[in-house]
Amino acid sequence: MPRPRIKIYTRSFDLRLYRLAKGLFCDWTDAEGRPIPCVRLTDQSADGYFFTMLRDTECDIAINVDEDAFIVDPQAVLSLVDLLLEGGYANIGCSDGDEATTGRDPVVTNPFFNVFNLQLIRTKFDRKALVRRLDDREPYYPFFHWMAATFPTLYLPARRHADGITTIALHPDGRPLCLHTWFSRFYSTPSWIVRRIEPTQGMQKTRIDAIIRETYDTRGKELPHFGVGDRLAFAWNKFIRWIVKVPQRVSRWPYKLKRRLARRQNHA
Repeated sequence: MPRPRIKIYTRSFDLRLYRLAKGLFCDWTDAEGRPIPCVRLTDQSADGYFFTMLRDTECDIAINVDEDAFIVDPQAVLSLVDLLLEGGYANIGCSDGDEATTGRDPVVTNPFFNVFNLQLIRTKFDRKALVRRLDDREPYYPFFHWMAATFPTLYLPARRHADGITTIALHPDGRPLCLHTWFSRFYSTPSWIVRRIEPTQGMQKTRIDAIIRETYDTRGKELPHFGVGDRLAFAWNKFIRWIVKVPQRVSRWPYKLKRRLARRQNHA
């Protein structure tokens, strides 16, 4: 029986951050020695990139890694593929209800890191079956609720990093898999601007850079060196991403307002 085709997907906004994350998984190979492709997904909605993965019929197993989730142990991550197949799971990830993630919905796995059996999910997937609830905290909740109700999910343990914010996703045997920093949306934004948007989140770049250095040191790898051409590419890419992102956000305001009013009426 042929081995499943694996791809790594990353929903990305910041090209610099993506390149730093990719440096920790760009040379992976599968059990047959084939290079594992890395796919950068840009300008995708908070739930739309799951549907993009499902439409990719050249992929059977998706390793979904956020651009601010830095892989500590590649072999431990790749071993999850065997666990996924042997256990008949559709999804492996950390519960969003864990205090080391967000402490919100225990059924949902937070999408900073997942291993998906796309081949299995496609056998029953119907986008019309996704039901959005008034108390859904994120647009991707309906997808995870449907998946958890339809197929088995393997929930990974997690713990907080010493910085008090970063989440360490753990293999079932306790090995660290990746370090997810959170707040990557503020990574390349000047602190004085961030303080106006989120007063408590102005110093995230320093903390995230420390996690990146820690992960590269743990892996025994040198941090990538970015020259002038790279920096220009990062700036241009960020400009393009903002041009796309701002209209996307504005277009969702009526829907968010409608949900907020519905929740108020429901609790009245």
